[in-house]
Amino acid sequence: MTEMGSLARMLIFLGILLIIIGGVILLANKIPGFGRLPGDIYIQKKNFSFYFPITTCIIISIILSIIFWLFRR
Repeated sequence: MTEMGSLARMLIFLGILLIIIGGVILLANKIPGFGRLPGDIYIQKKNFSFYFPITTCIIISIILSIIFWLFRR
């Protein structure tokens, strides 16, 4: 396979991946509780607010790890 062929495959894969990520972001608002789970850090003061979704990040990491593990097999 030529270098252009492998580059084309990589670009197609990245395009499909971006479409999937975009779809997940659009649908994430429809999942109840997503981003507001117990353990997520939310601090609100008078002129300052800070939000760090640590529990949400851990759950997403576990799900992605399982998916990548399944694809690797």
